Amino acid sequence: MNKRLSGICLLLLGVSMVGLSAAETNAKEDITKSLNKIFPGVTPDSIAPSPMDGVSEVLIGPRLMYISNDGKYLLQGSLIDMDTRVDVSEARRNEIRLDALNDLGEENMIIFPAKDEKHTITVFTDIDCGYCRKLHAEMDKYNEAGITVRYLMFPRAGVDSPSYEKAVSVWCNKDQQDAMTRSKQGETLPKASCDNPVKEEYELGQLIGVRGTPAIVTEDGSMLPGYVPAARLAKALQAGS
Repeated sequence: MNKRLSGICLLLLGVSMVGLSAAETNAKEDITKSLNKIFPGVTPDSIAPSPMDGVSEVLIGPRLMYISNDGKYLLQGSLIDMDTRVDVSEARRNEIRLDALNDLGEENMIIFPAKDEKHTITVFTDIDCGYCRKLHAEMDKYNEAGITVRYLMFPRAGVDSPSYEKAVSVWCNKDQQDAMTRSKQGETLPKASCDNPVKEEYELGQLIGVRGTPAIVTEDGSMLPGYVPAARLAKALQAGS
């Protein structure tokens, strides 16, 4: 994991040992010991009581999991409040996504701003993804609807793949917006290299749950998988604001 992602891990919801009850302190110790058996040298960034008795919420970077306080059992998936039918875990994941994106910073994004900005979305994109290209072809419509689009690179084929190299070439272009548009239209750009955040963005996407592209993260941290037409997205964002 690179230095910036390590920084994200350290900044995300760290919990102090000061003022904890003996039970909470013991839970932290037992959980940390159990995790170290599976992931040697990895220290959780946060261990805190979860809504479920006897189970703690554990963060390793932006990854959320639940572990029994004795460190014996790990629960994967979401906690659902049976009374309200609310997915408690998804609300936490939303917060974690926003923290991670804010720490990455807009200086590491390629941004297509709306003149009359009403909403901002962050899109994990792949140059060669058909639906990513369809989304980009509607950029004027998103912007006209008051939606600013912030791009992060997520070459699905992985690091050092042709898609990865295309993403780097876009990032290293003097006019990133123009390079993004031309590349999304199928033009092969001259290969370029420079200091770039493409690998970091790909790794971050994996950590926060991106499984395909485009993946849209809204202002509240919700993730919408796949292409959403501009008009429908504008209505959804307005309804949620």
